[in-house]
Amino acid sequence: MNKREQQRLIREQKQQQAEKQAKIRKNMSRLAMVVVIPLVIISVIYGLMGQGEIYPPDQISEVDHVKGGGDEVTLVVYADFQCPACATEHRVMSQAWPRIAPNVQLVFRHFPLTSTHRFAWTAALYAEAAGRQGKFWEMHDQLFLNQAYWSSLSEAEGEFDGYLEQLDLDVAQAHIDMQDESLLQKVRNDQRGGTSAGVRSTPALFVNGRLTPVPQNPVDMIALVNRAREGDTN
Repeated sequence: MNKREQQRLIREQKQQQAEKQAKIRKNMSRLAMVVVIPLVIISVIYGLMGQGEIYPPDQISEVDHVKGGGDEVTLVVYADFQCPACATEHRVMSQAWPRIAPNVQLVFRHFPLTSTHRFAWTAALYAEAAGRQGKFWEMHDQLFLNQAYWSSLSEAEGEFDGYLEQLDLDVAQAHIDMQDESLLQKVRNDQRGGTSAGVRSTPALFVNGRLTPVPQNPVDMIALVNRAREGDTN
C-alpha cells in the first residue's frame, strides 16, 4: 500500500469515526428530549396544582371558615389580623352578630398585608392551626381583641402560644401544623382569591358576592344585612 492509499484510508476512518460520534450525539439528544420534556410538563402541572384552587366571594368552599345560622345572606370578609381597620370591623360585626347570625353565613378569608404588618402572616398561620383543632373562630377573636398589644411586641409567637393555651389547644401540635404545606397554601389561596376578586385593602366585605363598603357601626351592619335579605345591597 502506497502512501496515498494510506492517507485515503486514514481519512475514511476519521470520517467514519466522525459520523459515528455524530450519530451517538443525535441519539443522546433524542433521549434527553424524551426525558426532559415530560419532566418539564410534570413540573408545570405540579406548579399549577401546587397553587391550589381559589374561590370567588360568591362561592363557599369546604376549606372556608364559616359561621352563622342561615343562608339568606353570605358575608365574605377578607382581613388581616394586624390591620387596625380589620379590628374595628371585627368589633362592629361582633356587636351586630346576635341580630344577624340567624340569617347569615359569615366567611373569613385571609389577606395578610405582609409588607406593612410584620406579624400578619404568622397570626394567620396560628388561626389556621387553631382551626385544625376546631377553634378557628375562638383564635380569630383572640387575635383581634388583643391586636393592639401583640402588634407592639418585638416578637409575637410567645403571645400567640399563650392564646392557644388559653383555648386549651395543643401548642406543640399547632407548631407542627404550621409547617404543613396545605395549611400554608390555604392562606396563600385566600390571598390569591382576594386579589382576583379585586381586594386591594383590608377589610374587604362582600355581600352575596358584591364588594360593599364596610359599615362603621353595628346599626348600619344590621341594616346592610336586612337590605341584602330583601335583595338590595346599596
